[in-house]
Amino acid sequence: MFDFVRKHTRIMQFLLFLLIVPSFLLFGIEGYSRFRDKGETVAEVNGQDISQVEWDNAHKQEVERIRASSPNVDPKLLDSPRARYATLERLVHDRVLAAAADKAGLVTSDQRLRRALLEDPTIAALRQPDGALDKDRYRQLVSQQGLSPEGFEARIRSDISSHQVTAGVTGTGFAPAALADLAVNAFLEHREVQVARFNAADFAAKASITDADMDAFYQANQAMFQTPEQASIEYVVLDLDAVKKSLVLNEADLKTYYEQNQERLSGKEERRASHILIESPKSAAPEARLKAKARAQELLAAVQKAPDSFAELAKKNSQDVGSAANGGDLDFFTRGTMLKPFEDAAFALKKGEISAVVETDYGYHIIKLTDVKTPKQRSFEEVRPQIEADLMKQQAQRKFAETAEIFTNTVYEQSDSLKPAADRLKLEVHTASALMRQPAAGVKGVLANPKFLAAIFSPDSVEKKRNTEAVEIAPNQLVSGRIVQYAPARTLPLAEVKAQVRERLQASRGAELAKKEGMSQLAAWKAKPDSATLPAAINVSRDQPQNQPAALVEAALRADTSALPAFVGVDLGAQGYAVVKVNKTLARTGVTDESAKQDRAQYTQAWVTAENAAYYQLLKERFKVKINAAKGDGKTDTASPAAP
Repeated sequence: MFDFVRKHTRIMQFLLFLLIVPSFLLFGIEGYSRFRDKGETVAEVNGQDISQVEWDNAHKQEVERIRASSPNVDPKLLDSPRARYATLERLVHDRVLAAAADKAGLVTSDQRLRRALLEDPTIAALRQPDGALDKDRYRQLVSQQGLSPEGFEARIRSDISSHQVTAGVTGTGFAPAALADLAVNAFLEHREVQVARFNAADFAAKASITDADMDAFYQANQAMFQTPEQASIEYVVLDLDAVKKSLVLNEADLKTYYEQNQERLSGKEERRASHILIESPKSAAPEARLKAKARAQELLAAVQKAPDSFAELAKKNSQDVGSAANGGDLDFFTRGTMLKPFEDAAFALKKGEISAVVETDYGYHIIKLTDVKTPKQRSFEEVRPQIEADLMKQQAQRKFAETAEIFTNTVYEQSDSLKPAADRLKLEVHTASALMRQPAAGVKGVLANPKFLAAIFSPDSVEKKRNTEAVEIAPNQLVSGRIVQYAPARTLPLAEVKAQVRERLQASRGAELAKKEGMSQLAAWKAKPDSATLPAAINVSRDQPQNQPAALVEAALRADTSALPAFVGVDLGAQGYAVVKVNKTLARTGVTDESAKQDRAQYTQAWVTAENAAYYQLLKERFKVKINAAKGDGKTDTASPAAP
């Protein structure tokens, strides 16, 4: 059927036109939009559905956010079932808090929204010299998140309102010092132990293995001895660099860009200033603020009488420890590096002038402008390489969408080869061999991208050797590939893997013998404690495990110490077995006032987190949360998820 569609594209377009247009006339565009937006319900909150489409979109945004902040993160981790389920949990979490905020009537005022936006360093950096927000850059910033300014601000309002739901819990949680000390000291107490290890490796050589044993092990564990499916492929990548190769810059455009951006291309003006600071943070009492301001006014009067004494007065009176010793000198700075009131005052002065008293969040300043560096205007030829790079990038970004459509259509319509797309767009055809569904260690880029690998190993690609669809593997980056040669997964014959079978079987038998011997010794020593011959005692705790396995330390600390000595056995799996003799329970040592203070703070934080999780659990029950999707472990969770 798909072959017919590919060969008769125009006929199919005409038939689809005949089918779709009447439907639009009967049901309208809105009906189609509703149909398109429908998807399987993956969760419910307060009677409202969360669809598969919403989940997919949320996860896509989350992946893009993580890739932007951590480009080297393993792509497999981002698209794993566990990662996708975590996104759904966050989506449910946000819906629950939004429902609680709505029910409680919590709203965010315009003033609170404005303050929140300006507290964001990224948005604050968009302010112009006059203090107004650069609306064009702001719109561009939020559009990168797929939102309009109105949609972005609505989301911030919702976030602030949702935060208020849990603020009452997180803001009032506390743990008494005595309770914190008791819990932390109990958790980190020490045990004096003696450990007898029965290592699997020591018993492996004692294992008697026959050909029949190896055959039985091989038959029962054939998955261990498989070679994965592999493919040799061709692929082409369309990205901004590829688009740039087809662009030719116009000389007139270069000069226009130069004229419009001369100031930016030449650099920013720098100013050097000294200041005298009388500290008084905004959180200080009004009386203290008035007193500090009065002191600053006194110093200003002294400076105005004797301007040359500024440096000496700064050394004696300024409360800015970093600059006072240098006469208040702050060295050179540009716009955007100082607090706005300070910056505005400094850039309004002429060289040698002294400001009035300037109020900032830190207190009150007297500023003296000591030098000005005006950037030298650079000629067109000096900045030509930078202009070409800037314009090339801008034009490539504008042209990418058009080129991407050509790329997408060509690899689909001429699916038996990548050459037509490569020739038309002047792209290089790359090759790779021994490609597997899971990328080899150290492989990065296209050949490690899970979306591309899934497309390459899809049934249509494997069986018919057709081009994959154009897969978006990063912003402004598409790839399509096709299989040239394919080798399915196969189980290697016993003759080829006999050595591996023997090695694995010996390790397994060694662990079994080690456990058997360990359990036998444990029983004997429990019956006659004095007969136990063990290595020298060591002190272990959760924060000082002494290189012992975590399972062993945990077993020692959980042992019943009502009657000492106490013996416990610990199954260490493939490593073997251990018998632990607990001799003493020891109090935690080396606790200073400072470390105790840190411990209490951490315990309080953990307590508050637990209270917040309990409150969130209550909200989930109140708003009847139900998750229909399977967890990352494959199990379906119809109960509410844990709080993020």
